[in-house]
Amino acid sequence: MKRYLVMWFVGLPILLVMLPAALVYLFSPSSGSGGLPQQTAAPVSGPVHQSSVEVKVYRQEKKTVETLPLEAYIEGVVAAEMPAEFEMEALKAQAMAARTYIIRRLKSQQFDDVPGGAQVTDTVKHQAFVDEEQRRENWKEQFTWKNNRIRQAVLATAGVVLTYDGQPIDATFFSTSNGFTENASEYFESPVPYLKSVASPWDIQSPRYENTVKISLAELEKRLGVKLANTASTSGNWYQILERTTGNRVGKVSIGGKEFSGREFREKLGLHSSAFTMELRGSDVYITTKGYGHGVGMSQWGANGMAKTGKTAEQIVKYFYQGVHLENFDPILKEQTASAGKLSANF
Repeated sequence: MKRYLVMWFVGLPILLVMLPAALVYLFSPSSGSGGLPQQTAAPVSGPVHQSSVEVKVYRQEKKTVETLPLEAYIEGVVAAEMPAEFEMEALKAQAMAARTYIIRRLKSQQFDDVPGGAQVTDTVKHQAFVDEEQRRENWKEQFTWKNNRIRQAVLATAGVVLTYDGQPIDATFFSTSNGFTENASEYFESPVPYLKSVASPWDIQSPRYENTVKISLAELEKRLGVKLANTASTSGNWYQILERTTGNRVGKVSIGGKEFSGREFREKLGLHSSAFTMELRGSDVYITTKGYGHGVGMSQWGANGMAKTGKTAEQIVKYFYQGVHLENFDPILKEQTASAGKLSANF
């Protein structure tokens, strides 16, 4: 009898510890799955080429065209566009956005903006891209673990694109917001139902969240094509913010008798963001910006911040791209193949 009591008092605490863990294991969804369409598993160290679709990339420095398997191309884009140190779920979100971008281009068959018969460039005009040799050179002794993380993210999302009404979306992304993303209609002047302004408070952690540049008054006048007569003697009223956007950026600004959209002002002066304030100090203008990039779509630092709070890649992309769905791209391109005969249907 005493032996049974000893076993009871010893076993009960163990049972109380183990039972909750067992229940969590049995009833929790698979870690990191995020509801992604199922893909064929493959080792992280193996090839990521799970599709016969190829991408013709114009290499800007070499002035040549390289043909790459789709998923190898996505690896190079994610490696160029997002730090490998970012959270895995953020890297997966970036992989889906990058894949969606190129699938949308392949479906449209509109490549007039690319030379040499290519389909996309390796620059930010489309999507930045670095090949394996460049990654080895850039990452040096850190190449193996960084490349494995990028490959893992691409493998985990292989073939998955973001769609709206059954079509691949314009999956725009950028580095850092000012705390909010922007409505597409307020920056690109064209409304897009899934590109709506949302809060992104995580971006304050970005090293590019705030930046101040100094421009001489003469240089500012030259770039904007204005003349600021007697500006130094007019305190505080030498420029006016006429409109602000939903994402709290400058929508319209008046300076030197001219009006500019926030985008025009940013591009003419080469600013990090259209969320800016200005201060005149003698013959110099100090311009402070918040955020880095156009602000439309997915914020990369916002995605990383969400991932740090436990959000999945699916939750991240559905937050920044409102109302989208995750689908395999096969049916999307098979339809194109049937009509154009330009892409292989053997996915």
